Amino acid sequence: MDILVIGGIAAGASVANKVKRTNPDANITIIEKENYVSFGACGLPYYVGRQFTDSSIMYARSVEETESKGINVLLNHEAKDIDFSKNEVKVYDLKNEEEKTLKYDKLAICTGATPNIFGDGSDAKNVFKMTKERDANKLLEKLDDYKDVVIVGAGFIGLEMADQLAELGKKVKVIHRDKSVMENVFDEEIRQMLIKAAEDKGVEFLFEHSYESFVTEDGIAKEIVTDKGNIKLDCAILALGFKPNTAFIKDESLKKLKNGAIIIDKTGKTSIDNVYAAGDCASVYHQILGEEFYSALATYANKMGRLVGENIVSDNQKEYIGALGASSIKIGDYGAASVGLTEDKAKDMNLAYKTSFIKSKNQSGYIKGQEDIYIKLVYLEDSKKIIGGQIFGKKGAVERSTALVVAIHKEVTVEELAFMDFPYSPGFAPTWDPLNIAGSASK
Repeated sequence: MDILVIGGIAAGASVANKVKRTNPDANITIIEKENYVSFGACGLPYYVGRQFTDSSIMYARSVEETESKGINVLLNHEAKDIDFSKNEVKVYDLKNEEEKTLKYDKLAICTGATPNIFGDGSDAKNVFKMTKERDANKLLEKLDDYKDVVIVGAGFIGLEMADQLAELGKKVKVIHRDKSVMENVFDEEIRQMLIKAAEDKGVEFLFEHSYESFVTEDGIAKEIVTDKGNIKLDCAILALGFKPNTAFIKDESLKKLKNGAIIIDKTGKTSIDNVYAAGDCASVYHQILGEEFYSALATYANKMGRLVGENIVSDNQKEYIGALGASSIKIGDYGAASVGLTEDKAKDMNLAYKTSFIKSKNQSGYIKGQEDIYIKLVYLEDSKKIIGGQIFGKKGAVERSTALVVAIHKEVTVEELAFMDFPYSPGFAPTWDPLNIAGSASK
Protein backbone atom coordinates (compact mmCIF):
# COMPACT_ATOMS: atom_id res chain seq x y z
CA MET A 1 0.00 0.00 0.00
CA ASP A 2 1.39 3.38 -1.07
CA ILE A 3 0.47 6.21 1.26
CA LEU A 4 1.25 9.85 0.63
CA VAL A 5 1.18 12.43 3.40
CA ILE A 6 1.21 16.06 2.29
CA GLY A 7 2.83 18.00 5.11
CA GLY A 8 5.16 16.73 7.81
CA ILE A 9 5.24 19.39 10.50
CA ALA A 10 2.74 18.27 13.16
CA ALA A 11 -0.28 16.27 11.99
CA GLY A 12 1.56 14.81 9.01
CA ALA A 13 4.47 13.57 11.11
CA SER A 14 1.99 11.99 13.54
CA VAL A 15 0.19 10.28 10.66
CA ALA A 16 3.38 8.84 9.20
CA ASN A 17 4.77 7.53 12.47
CA LYS A 18 1.46 5.93 13.49
CA VAL A 19 1.14 4.30 10.06
CA LYS A 20 4.54 2.65 10.53
CA ARG A 21 3.64 1.43 14.01
CA THR A 22 0.29 0.07 12.81
CA ASN A 23 1.43 -1.41 9.50
CA PRO A 24 5.24 -1.66 9.18
CA ASP A 25 4.91 -2.92 5.61
CA ALA A 26 3.14 0.21 4.36
CA ASN A 27 5.13 2.34 1.92
CA ILE A 28 4.70 5.87 3.22
CA THR A 29 6.09 9.14 1.88
CA ILE A 30 5.93 12.61 3.43
CA ILE A 31 5.86 15.58 1.03
CA GLU A 32 7.14 18.62 2.92
CA LYS A 33 7.74 22.13 1.60
CA GLU A 34 10.22 22.99 4.37
CA ASN A 35 13.58 21.36 5.06
CA TYR A 36 12.48 19.89 8.40
CA VAL A 37 9.65 17.89 10.00
CA SER A 38 7.90 17.65 13.38
CA PHE A 39 8.24 21.28 14.44
CA GLY A 40 6.29 22.76 17.37
CA ALA A 41 5.70 26.45 16.70
CA CYS A 42 4.00 26.90 20.09
CA GLY A 43 7.41 27.37 21.65
CA LEU A 44 8.39 30.36 19.49
CA PRO A 45 7.22 33.16 21.83
CA TYR A 46 9.23 31.62 24.66
CA TYR A 47 12.24 31.10 22.41
CA VAL A 48 12.11 34.80 21.51
CA GLY A 49 11.64 35.57 25.20
CA ARG A 50 14.85 33.63 25.91
CA GLN A 51 13.16 31.17 28.20
CA PHE A 52 15.39 28.68 26.38
CA THR A 53 18.11 29.01 23.75
CA ASP A 54 18.37 25.54 22.24
CA SER A 55 15.88 25.67 19.37
CA SER A 56 16.24 21.93 18.71
CA ILE A 57 13.87 21.16 21.59
CA MET A 58 11.00 22.53 19.46
CA TYR A 59 11.48 19.61 17.06
CA ALA A 60 9.85 16.36 18.17
CA ARG A 61 11.80 14.31 15.63
CA SER A 62 14.60 14.99 13.19
CA VAL A 63 14.45 14.05 9.52
CA GLU A 64 17.03 11.35 10.19
CA GLU A 65 14.94 9.86 13.00
CA THR A 66 11.88 9.86 10.77
CA GLU A 67 13.69 8.18 7.88
CA SER A 68 15.22 5.60 10.22
CA LYS A 69 11.70 4.26 10.80
CA GLY A 70 11.30 3.50 7.11
CA ILE A 71 9.41 6.68 6.23
CA ASN A 72 10.34 8.37 2.96
CA VAL A 73 10.75 12.13 3.35
CA LEU A 74 10.73 14.50 0.39
CA LEU A 75 11.91 17.84 1.75
CA ASN A 76 11.64 21.08 -0.21
CA HIS A 77 8.77 19.60 -2.20
CA GLU A 78 5.49 21.48 -2.55
CA ALA A 79 2.17 19.90 -3.51
CA LYS A 80 0.63 21.94 -6.31
CA ASP A 81 -2.57 20.03 -7.12
CA ILE A 82 -4.38 16.75 -6.48
CA ASP A 83 -6.23 14.65 -9.05
CA PHE A 84 -8.51 12.52 -6.89
CA SER A 85 -9.88 10.60 -9.86
CA LYS A 86 -6.38 9.38 -10.77
CA ASN A 87 -4.97 9.18 -7.22
CA GLU A 88 -2.18 11.56 -8.18
CA VAL A 89 -0.47 14.52 -6.53
CA LYS A 90 1.42 17.05 -8.61
CA VAL A 91 4.55 18.04 -6.71
CA TYR A 92 7.15 20.73 -7.38
CA ASP A 93 10.74 20.10 -6.36
CA LEU A 94 11.78 23.52 -5.05
CA LYS A 95 15.47 22.71 -5.00
CA ASN A 96 15.79 21.20 -8.48
CA GLU A 97 12.98 23.32 -9.93
CA GLU A 98 11.16 20.46 -11.56
CA GLU A 99 7.64 19.05 -11.41
CA LYS A 100 6.75 15.42 -10.78
CA THR A 101 3.62 13.34 -10.26
CA LEU A 102 3.27 10.92 -7.34
CA LYS A 103 0.69 8.12 -7.18
CA TYR A 104 -1.04 6.93 -4.01
CA ASP A 105 -3.45 4.32 -2.73
CA LYS A 106 -4.33 6.41 0.33
CA LEU A 107 -3.71 10.12 0.90
CA ALA A 108 -3.46 12.22 4.07
CA ILE A 109 -3.65 16.00 3.63
CA CYS A 110 -1.86 17.70 6.54
CA THR A 111 -0.78 21.00 4.99
CA GLY A 112 -1.37 23.17 8.05
CA ALA A 113 -2.23 26.84 7.88
CA THR A 114 -0.66 30.08 6.72
CA PRO A 115 -0.59 33.29 8.76
CA ASN A 116 -2.79 36.10 7.45
CA ILE A 117 -0.41 38.74 6.08
CA PHE A 118 -1.62 41.80 4.20
CA GLY A 119 -1.09 45.53 3.82
CA ASP A 120 1.57 47.65 2.10
CA GLY A 121 4.89 47.37 3.88
CA SER A 122 4.10 44.03 5.53
CA ASP A 123 7.21 42.64 3.82
CA ALA A 124 9.50 45.19 5.49
CA LYS A 125 12.65 43.83 7.11
CA ASN A 126 11.45 44.72 10.61
CA VAL A 127 7.92 43.32 10.24
CA PHE A 128 7.72 39.73 11.41
CA LYS A 129 5.31 36.83 11.56
CA MET A 130 5.86 34.05 14.07
CA THR A 131 5.28 30.55 12.69
CA LYS A 132 8.73 29.17 11.92
CA GLU A 133 12.11 29.08 13.64
CA ARG A 134 13.61 31.32 10.96
CA ASP A 135 10.98 33.97 11.78
CA ALA A 136 12.08 33.98 15.40
CA ASN A 137 15.78 33.97 14.49
CA LYS A 138 15.34 37.00 12.23
CA LEU A 139 13.70 38.86 15.08
CA LEU A 140 16.34 37.77 17.58
CA GLU A 141 19.15 39.00 15.31
CA LYS A 142 17.97 42.59 15.77
CA LEU A 143 15.94 42.38 18.97
CA ASP A 144 18.52 44.16 21.12
CA ASP A 145 18.22 47.17 18.78
CA TYR A 146 14.45 47.37 19.10
CA LYS A 147 12.71 49.21 21.91
CA ASP A 148 9.23 50.10 20.63
CA VAL A 149 7.41 46.97 19.46
CA VAL A 150 3.94 46.91 17.92
CA ILE A 151 2.00 43.65 17.85
CA VAL A 152 -1.04 43.39 15.61
CA GLY A 153 -3.59 40.93 16.98
CA ALA A 154 -4.55 39.81 20.48
CA GLY A 155 -4.95 36.07 20.09
CA PHE A 156 -2.69 33.38 21.54
CA ILE A 157 0.46 34.34 19.60
CA GLY A 158 -0.10 38.08 19.94
CA LEU A 159 -0.57 37.96 23.71
CA GLU A 160 2.24 35.47 24.32
CA MET A 161 4.65 37.56 22.25
CA ALA A 162 3.56 40.72 24.07
CA ASP A 163 4.11 39.04 27.42
CA GLN A 164 7.56 37.73 26.56
CA LEU A 165 8.81 40.94 24.93
CA ALA A 166 7.54 43.05 27.84
CA GLU A 167 9.46 40.71 30.14
CA LEU A 168 12.59 41.60 28.17
CA GLY A 169 11.98 45.30 28.83
CA LYS A 170 10.51 46.22 25.45
CA LYS A 171 7.83 48.88 25.17
CA VAL A 172 4.98 46.85 23.70
CA LYS A 173 1.78 48.12 22.11
CA VAL A 174 -0.91 45.64 21.03
CA ILE A 175 -3.22 46.83 18.26
CA HIS A 176 -6.49 44.95 18.00
CA ARG A 177 -9.59 45.66 15.91
CA ASP A 178 -12.02 44.23 18.49
CA LYS A 179 -13.04 45.59 21.87
CA SER A 180 -11.17 42.99 23.92
CA VAL A 181 -8.79 40.03 23.73
CA MET A 182 -9.57 36.41 22.78
CA GLU A 183 -13.30 36.99 22.43
CA ASN A 184 -13.95 33.51 21.03
CA VAL A 185 -12.12 31.80 23.90
CA PHE A 186 -13.01 33.63 27.12
CA ASP A 187 -15.93 35.60 28.49
CA GLU A 188 -15.57 39.23 29.56
CA GLU A 189 -14.74 38.53 33.22
CA ILE A 190 -11.67 36.49 32.31
CA ARG A 191 -10.73 38.72 29.37
CA GLN A 192 -10.46 41.73 31.67
CA MET A 193 -8.19 39.79 34.01
CA LEU A 194 -5.95 38.80 31.12
CA ILE A 195 -5.74 42.42 29.97
CA LYS A 196 -4.81 43.59 33.46
CA ALA A 197 -2.19 40.84 33.82
CA ALA A 198 -0.56 42.02 30.59
CA GLU A 199 -0.86 45.70 31.52
CA ASP A 200 0.83 44.96 34.84
CA LYS A 201 3.79 43.78 32.77
CA GLY A 202 3.80 47.07 30.85
CA VAL A 203 1.83 46.05 27.75
CA GLU A 204 -0.35 48.80 26.27
CA PHE A 205 -3.52 47.86 24.41
CA LEU A 206 -5.07 49.88 21.60
CA PHE A 207 -8.47 48.30 21.08
CA GLU A 208 -10.80 49.08 18.18
CA HIS A 209 -7.81 50.03 16.04
CA SER A 210 -7.79 48.40 12.60
CA TYR A 211 -4.37 47.81 11.06
CA GLU A 212 -4.10 48.96 7.45
CA SER A 213 -0.45 49.17 6.33
CA PHE A 214 3.06 50.40 7.16
CA VAL A 215 4.95 53.55 6.30
CA THR A 216 8.35 52.34 5.13
CA GLU A 217 11.69 53.89 4.29
CA ASP A 218 14.39 51.91 2.48
CA GLY A 219 12.59 48.66 3.28
CA ILE A 220 12.20 49.46 6.98
CA ALA A 221 8.81 50.09 8.60
CA LYS A 222 8.81 53.37 10.49
CA GLU A 223 5.12 53.65 11.36
CA ILE A 224 2.07 51.45 11.38
CA VAL A 225 -1.05 52.90 9.80
CA THR A 226 -4.38 52.28 11.56
CA ASP A 227 -7.85 53.72 11.08
CA LYS A 228 -7.23 55.81 14.22
CA GLY A 229 -3.86 57.20 13.14
CA ASN A 230 -0.19 56.28 12.73
CA ILE A 231 2.05 54.82 15.45
CA LYS A 232 5.84 54.91 15.38
CA LEU A 233 7.73 51.67 15.92
CA ASP A 234 11.07 49.94 15.83
CA CYS A 235 9.57 46.64 14.74
CA ALA A 236 6.19 44.96 14.36
CA ILE A 237 4.83 41.45 14.69
CA LEU A 238 1.74 40.44 12.71
CA ALA A 239 -0.44 37.94 14.59
CA LEU A 240 -3.62 38.16 12.54
CA GLY A 241 -4.72 34.56 12.67
CA PHE A 242 -4.44 31.79 10.10
CA LYS A 243 -6.03 30.44 6.95
CA PRO A 244 -5.91 26.72 6.06
CA ASN A 245 -3.39 25.75 3.38
CA THR A 246 -5.93 24.26 0.98
CA ALA A 247 -6.15 26.77 -1.88
CA PHE A 248 -3.93 24.54 -4.06
CA ILE A 249 -6.70 21.90 -4.15
CA LYS A 250 -8.92 22.84 -7.07
CA ASP A 251 -11.27 19.83 -7.12
CA GLU A 252 -14.55 20.93 -5.54
CA SER A 253 -15.54 17.36 -4.68
CA LEU A 254 -13.37 17.80 -1.59
CA LYS A 255 -15.77 19.52 0.80
CA LYS A 256 -14.51 22.46 2.84
CA LEU A 257 -15.72 24.94 5.44
CA LYS A 258 -16.15 28.57 4.39
CA ASN A 259 -12.61 29.40 5.54
CA GLY A 260 -11.16 26.64 3.35
CA ALA A 261 -10.65 24.01 6.05
CA ILE A 262 -11.22 20.46 4.81
CA ILE A 263 -14.29 18.88 6.37
CA ILE A 264 -13.54 15.52 7.97
CA ASP A 265 -15.69 13.05 9.87
CA LYS A 266 -14.89 11.57 13.28
CA THR A 267 -12.41 9.14 11.70
CA GLY A 268 -10.49 11.85 9.85
CA LYS A 269 -11.91 10.84 6.47
CA THR A 270 -12.80 13.55 3.96
CA SER A 271 -15.65 13.57 1.44
CA ILE A 272 -13.44 11.38 -0.77
CA ASP A 273 -13.15 7.71 0.27
CA ASN A 274 -9.39 7.13 0.24
CA VAL A 275 -8.44 10.62 1.40
CA TYR A 276 -7.98 11.75 4.99
CA ALA A 277 -6.98 15.08 6.53
CA ALA A 278 -5.79 16.37 9.89
CA GLY A 279 -4.32 19.42 11.57
CA ASP A 280 -4.66 23.13 10.89
CA CYS A 281 -5.87 22.53 7.32
CA ALA A 282 -8.89 20.54 8.52
CA SER A 283 -11.96 20.77 10.71
CA VAL A 284 -12.38 18.78 13.91
CA TYR A 285 -15.52 17.31 15.48
CA HIS A 286 -16.79 19.23 18.52
CA GLN A 287 -18.43 17.11 21.21
CA ILE A 288 -20.93 19.70 22.44
CA LEU A 289 -21.71 21.42 19.15
CA GLY A 290 -22.15 18.05 17.48
CA GLU A 291 -20.57 19.33 14.30
CA GLU A 292 -17.24 20.14 12.69
CA PHE A 293 -15.53 23.36 13.71
CA TYR A 294 -12.15 24.94 13.06
CA SER A 295 -9.43 25.48 15.64
CA ALA A 296 -5.74 25.68 14.75
CA LEU A 297 -4.36 24.08 17.92
CA ALA A 298 -1.46 21.65 18.20
CA THR A 299 -3.48 19.29 20.38
CA TYR A 300 -5.95 18.57 17.58
CA ALA A 301 -3.18 18.24 14.99
CA ASN A 302 -1.45 15.57 17.04
CA LYS A 303 -4.55 13.69 18.17
CA MET A 304 -6.17 13.62 14.73
CA GLY A 305 -2.82 12.85 13.10
CA ARG A 306 -2.41 9.79 15.28
CA LEU A 307 -6.01 8.69 14.65
CA VAL A 308 -5.67 9.13 10.88
CA GLY A 309 -2.37 7.25 10.92
CA GLU A 310 -4.16 4.22 12.32
CA ASN A 311 -7.37 4.50 10.32
CA ILE A 312 -5.68 5.01 6.96
CA VAL A 313 -4.22 1.48 7.12
CA SER A 314 -7.03 -0.24 9.04
CA ASP A 315 -10.41 -1.73 8.23
CA ASN A 316 -11.61 -0.86 11.73
CA GLN A 317 -12.16 2.90 11.68
CA LYS A 318 -11.79 4.49 15.11
CA GLU A 319 -13.70 7.69 15.85
CA TYR A 320 -12.45 10.79 17.64
CA ILE A 321 -14.30 11.31 20.92
CA GLY A 322 -14.71 15.01 20.18
CA ALA A 323 -13.02 18.30 20.89
CA LEU A 324 -14.06 20.68 23.66
CA GLY A 325 -12.09 23.72 22.57
CA ALA A 326 -9.84 23.31 25.61
CA SER A 327 -7.07 25.88 25.65
CA SER A 328 -4.88 27.81 28.06
CA ILE A 329 -2.53 30.77 28.08
CA LYS A 330 0.09 32.22 30.41
CA ILE A 331 0.40 35.99 30.81
CA GLY A 332 2.90 37.27 33.34
CA ASP A 333 2.47 35.31 36.56
CA TYR A 334 -1.09 34.33 35.67
CA GLY A 335 -2.67 31.55 33.70
CA ALA A 336 -6.11 31.19 32.18
CA ALA A 337 -7.90 28.19 30.72
CA SER A 338 -11.16 27.67 28.86
CA VAL A 339 -13.06 24.44 28.19
CA GLY A 340 -16.31 23.86 26.34
CA LEU A 341 -18.73 26.69 25.57
CA THR A 342 -18.35 30.26 26.74
CA GLU A 343 -21.44 32.12 27.91
CA ASP A 344 -21.24 34.19 24.73
CA LYS A 345 -21.40 31.01 22.63
CA ALA A 346 -24.24 29.53 24.67
CA LYS A 347 -26.16 32.76 24.18
CA ASP A 348 -25.52 32.72 20.42
CA MET A 349 -26.89 29.16 20.32
CA ASN A 350 -30.04 30.22 22.20
CA LEU A 351 -29.42 27.59 24.86
CA ALA A 352 -31.30 27.68 28.16
CA TYR A 353 -28.26 28.08 30.39
CA LYS A 354 -27.07 29.53 33.67
CA THR A 355 -23.65 30.60 34.94
CA SER A 356 -21.77 30.88 38.19
CA PHE A 357 -18.66 32.93 38.87
CA ILE A 358 -16.64 32.52 42.05
CA LYS A 359 -13.44 33.67 43.68
CA SER A 360 -11.68 31.17 45.91
CA LYS A 361 -8.21 30.21 47.14
CA ASN A 362 -5.84 27.71 45.62
CA GLN A 363 -4.64 26.27 48.96
CA SER A 364 -4.67 26.70 52.73
CA GLY A 365 -3.56 30.09 54.01
CA TYR A 366 -0.92 28.86 56.44
CA ILE A 367 1.22 27.50 53.58
CA LYS A 368 3.20 29.98 51.48
CA GLY A 369 1.81 30.45 48.00
CA GLN A 370 -1.88 31.03 48.65
CA GLU A 371 -3.43 32.86 45.67
CA ASP A 372 -6.86 33.76 44.37
CA ILE A 373 -8.53 31.53 41.81
CA TYR A 374 -11.50 32.63 39.71
CA ILE A 375 -13.81 30.05 38.14
CA LYS A 376 -16.76 30.53 35.82
CA LEU A 377 -19.12 27.69 34.95
CA VAL A 378 -21.69 27.56 32.16
CA TYR A 379 -24.34 24.87 32.61
CA LEU A 380 -27.73 23.88 31.24
CA GLU A 381 -30.66 25.26 33.21
CA ASP A 382 -32.76 22.09 33.28
CA SER A 383 -30.27 19.22 33.51
CA LYS A 384 -27.58 21.20 35.36
CA LYS A 385 -24.96 19.55 33.12
CA ILE A 386 -21.78 21.59 32.79
CA ILE A 387 -21.12 22.70 29.22
CA GLY A 388 -18.34 25.23 29.79
CA GLY A 389 -15.75 26.38 32.28
CA GLN A 390 -13.08 29.06 32.58
CA ILE A 391 -10.38 29.50 35.21
CA PHE A 392 -7.96 32.34 36.00
CA GLY A 393 -5.24 32.58 38.61
CA LYS A 394 -1.67 31.76 39.51
CA LYS A 395 -0.54 28.52 41.14
CA GLY A 396 -3.01 25.68 40.70
CA ALA A 397 -5.40 27.53 38.40
CA VAL A 398 -4.86 26.17 34.90
CA GLU A 399 -4.08 22.72 36.34
CA ARG A 400 -7.65 22.49 37.66
CA SER A 401 -9.05 22.96 34.16
CA THR A 402 -8.19 19.34 33.39
CA ALA A 403 -10.89 18.31 35.88
CA LEU A 404 -13.37 20.47 33.98
CA VAL A 405 -12.45 18.71 30.73
CA VAL A 406 -13.40 15.36 32.25
CA ALA A 407 -16.50 16.82 33.90
CA ILE A 408 -17.82 18.29 30.65
CA HIS A 409 -16.89 15.20 28.64
CA LYS A 410 -18.75 12.92 31.06
CA GLU A 411 -21.70 15.33 31.42
CA VAL A 412 -21.21 15.96 35.12
CA THR A 413 -23.78 18.24 36.78
CA VAL A 414 -22.96 21.24 38.96
CA GLU A 415 -24.45 19.39 41.95
CA GLU A 416 -22.04 16.51 41.39
CA LEU A 417 -19.10 18.90 40.98
CA ALA A 418 -20.00 20.52 44.31
CA PHE A 419 -19.29 17.25 46.13
CA MET A 420 -16.64 15.75 43.84
CA ASP A 421 -13.87 14.10 45.88
CA PHE A 422 -10.86 16.22 44.90
CA PRO A 423 -7.61 15.49 46.75
CA TYR A 424 -6.85 17.71 49.72
CA SER A 425 -3.55 18.76 51.23
CA PRO A 426 -2.82 22.24 52.67
CA GLY A 427 -0.14 23.01 50.09
CA PHE A 428 -2.33 22.08 47.12
CA ALA A 429 -5.95 22.81 48.01
CA PRO A 430 -8.33 23.99 50.72
CA THR A 431 -10.68 21.42 52.23
CA TRP A 432 -13.35 22.66 49.84
CA ASP A 433 -11.65 22.81 46.48
CA PRO A 434 -12.41 25.87 44.31
CA LEU A 435 -14.12 23.50 41.88
CA ASN A 436 -16.42 22.32 44.69
CA ILE A 437 -17.23 25.92 45.50
CA ALA A 438 -17.95 26.74 41.86
CA GLY A 439 -20.39 23.83 41.74
CA SER A 440 -22.01 24.85 45.02
CA ALA A 441 -22.50 28.42 43.81
CA SER A 442 -24.56 27.21 40.87
CA LYS A 443 -28.33 27.27 41.34
